[in-house]
Amino acid sequence: DLAADGRLAAARGVPLVVLYSRDGCGWCEKLRREHLGPLSRDPAVPALVRELPMDRATPLIDFAGRRTTSADFSRRLKASFAPTVMFHGPDGTALAEPIVGFLLADFYAAHLERAIQESQARLQQAKQP
Repeated sequence: DLAADGRLAAARGVPLVVLYSRDGCGWCEKLRREHLGPLSRDPAVPALVRELPMDRATPLIDFAGRRTTSADFSRRLKASFAPTVMFHGPDGTALAEPIVGFLLADFYAAHLERAIQESQARLQQAKQP
């Protein structure tokens, strides 16, 4: 339920980091294990982490509260390559450029941290009058 996750992210003042993955994707598993799993358990990281399978018709409620599937939602956002990590505001707005693929594994943590910081900064700007 992305609408509920968006409300939770808004209450915490953090971006929603979403991994768009595919079944059998070894890079997705590596990303989940080495980066997003630890990130999701670190209370010092200002983000809410979720995963959506882009190749399954898993029931989903989108940011607007509409019923859809994870595959249709992924297509709508043009997430077609796995892994793709997107950074969303509480209403689904993109807060930073997506990270597509896992080619630069040595620098992935830095790219992820930069995107989360950029997302956090945009959320703070949006709060200012």
